[in-house]
Amino acid sequence: MTELIRLSKLMAERGLCSRREADVYIERGWVYVDDQKIDVLGTRVDPASKIKLSGQAKAAQQQRVTILLHKPIGYVSGQPEPGYKPAVTLIQRDSQWREDSGQTFSPAMLKGLAPAGRLDIDSTGLLVLTQDGRVARQLIGEDSDIEKEYLVRVEGQLSEDGLDLLNHGLALDGYALKPAQVAWQNEDQLKFILKEGKKRQIRRMCELVGLRVTGLKRVRIGQVKLGHLPLGQWRFLHEDEQF
Repeated sequence: MTELIRLSKLMAERGLCSRREADVYIERGWVYVDDQKIDVLGTRVDPASKIKLSGQAKAAQQQRVTILLHKPIGYVSGQPEPGYKPAVTLIQRDSQWREDSGQTFSPAMLKGLAPAGRLDIDSTGLLVLTQDGRVARQLIGEDSDIEKEYLVRVEGQLSEDGLDLLNHGLALDGYALKPAQVAWQNEDQLKFILKEGKKRQIRRMCELVGLRVTGLKRVRIGQVKLGHLPLGQWRFLHEDEQF
């Protein structure tokens, strides 16, 4: 006998929306399973069921925005720490990049806008904030395989096998790190490409091989690049862009 699964969980696993959004859509009667409307929270279904979203749900998703911010040092990406401001406070009408055209900022866009991933308070570069659960799951879900690229200035003496270890062989908090791509850009700067994001991971990796990070900038997430976006300014993720 097939074990039934919670509908909201199945919707999230298929990338239709987040579990929280799924609950909202179910409550509003916007979800159909095998052509039958489902409007009862907690409903369990066959994992092979055909799931469709109504036109209202799709319209609601299209209204959700995803924003790309060039975060400066001194701002926290998520929950604010004492004495520091969260990066979302930079999302204002007058800080939208003047070259970003086609979409106009509205204060309603701040509702539910949350960072999809972290960027340390003393790091700068590309930070994604989104209202869209599909984007958040793609970037920070348990099965996310999205690359993140960083330029990292360092000082110190790299151990003999340090570069090899940075690419694969280090562990943090008792867990082996996934393979990375790490190479010298110039005499004092490394390029890191990671598919995970443990707290202060790059700084801690460098410490393990004799280096100290003096500057860290994220320049790419998946296929989306920071590009020429000025420091402290933001732009919308465009319809033709995908991570």
